[in-house]
Formats: sequence, C-alpha cells, structure tokens
Amino acid sequence: MYHRNIRPKKSLGQHFLKDPEVARRIAGTLSGYHGQPVLEVGPGTGVLTRFLLDDAHDLSVVEIDRESVDYLRLHFPALEGRILSGDFLRMDLAQLYTGTFCVIGNYPYHISSQIFFKVLDYRDQVICCAGMIQKEVAERLAAGPGSKTYGILSALIQPWYDVEYLFTVSEQVFDPPPKVKSGVIRMVRNNRKALDCDEQLYRQVVKTSFNQRRKTLRNSMKPLLGKDFPDYALPIFDRRPEQLSIEQFIELTHITAQELRIEN
Repeated sequence: MYHRNIRPKKSLGQHFLKDPEVARRIAGTLSGYHGQPVLEVGPGTGVLTRFLLDDAHDLSVVEIDRESVDYLRLHFPALEGRILSGDFLRMDLAQLYTGTFCVIGNYPYHISSQIFFKVLDYRDQVICCAGMIQKEVAERLAAGPGSKTYGILSALIQPWYDVEYLFTVSEQVFDPPPKVKSGVIRMVRNNRKALDCDEQLYRQVVKTSFNQRRKTLRNSMKPLLGKDFPDYALPIFDRRPEQLSIEQFIELTHITAQELRIEN
C-alpha cells in the first residue's frame, strides 16, 4: 500500500516501509493477541495497517501527518471512525481505552525512546508493545546486564516488560533509506505490580549511574550520594552500572533512599 505520491517528510522522521513481506512479519508479532484492541502509531500510507486488518485485529491508528490521514481515510474504509489525527506523545491513552490493549508501529527513530516511555506510563494497560525502531535502540531495549548495550533504556523498561529482539531489517526496504539498520522488538508486560522502592528515585539512580558508565558506582553515584557517603565500601559500589541486574538497581535505590531519607 506504499504510495509514491505521498512524500516522506524529514521533519517527521518519516521513512516509509515499502516491503510488504517485512510488514507482514511485523504484524505477526501480535499473533498471540487476537481479541485485544490494537493501536498502531504512525501508519503512514498503511503498509503495516493492511496486514493488521487482515489479521482481524480491533485496530485504531494514530497519525500526526495530515496528508497520510487523508490517504488512510480514502484507502481504508474499514478504519472509519478509528483514524486518530494527532500526536501520540500528547494523547491520554486512558481516554481511548478503559482496559488493556497493544501498541505497534514502524516508529519514527528520533522519538522512539519517548514512545516507549509513554508506553511505560500506561504499563497497567499496554500488555504488549511491538514494532520497528533503529537497530541500536532495539538492542539496548533487549540487552541484559553485562552487555555493552545495556543502559538507561534497558534498566527502566525491563522491570515491567520482557523484551525480545526479533529480527533485523535492511535500510534498503525504506523510502528514503535511513542511514542505519532497523530492528523489530516485542515487549510483553510481566507480572510485576510494584517496584518495591521509590520509582522516581529508581529512575534518578539509573540515569545518574549510567551518566558515567565506564566508572564504578563509587564514582558515578557521587552526584547523588556525595563524595563522603559512608557506605561506599559496600560490594555493590565496586561494580559498573552495566553489571547490575534490575534487582540490584532496586537495592541501590534503597541504599540511596536511606542516605537521602526518602521513604518508599
């Protein structure tokens, strides 16, 4: 359904997928979620949308580009009343869905991290989030402790979602071709109900520690704990941030909370 008369807009980070086989495989990442409402982010000219409709998903789409919205309304009558014109990042998803739903898309690279943090805000409703992003970001999302790509995104998303890197996509299947390869991931909501620590402080601890990722936590945590923190002798401070599991980051948050007198 890729249409050459609609030109990709650089300001929106648009790279239109033109390979239907890749689109079919991406749509297939939600094969286990029939019966769940699905929200597609940034459908463009509907290359992925067509396969999601073929799979009989209860589909709505959100698109910020007016030209694409007009195209979708003309060529996808099955989406009548379910094409949302606007900015996904500004939407109140709880107003759209009262229960659980899935999110999918060929996400704009320049806002992909913001999209996943948006999903995180609605983690009690978004039970699966799948789609295509820059390969490097996809690898970060799925990386485990000890990996060079394990970082802030990994440690903030993985407490709530099990992330799987599914497959790599060549830059040649897009118009215009991006300068990097793409990766398709699937994030499935796990059973964690609470973080067992102050969540805002957890985020601050993760970001502070990775700001100097090559240093041990004894050094990288000084902006939060100060240079005279008395418990730097604890073994956890011998480690670098990429060596910490999610549970160890929670432990570090508890240590930080005690020093800053923050109660959970």
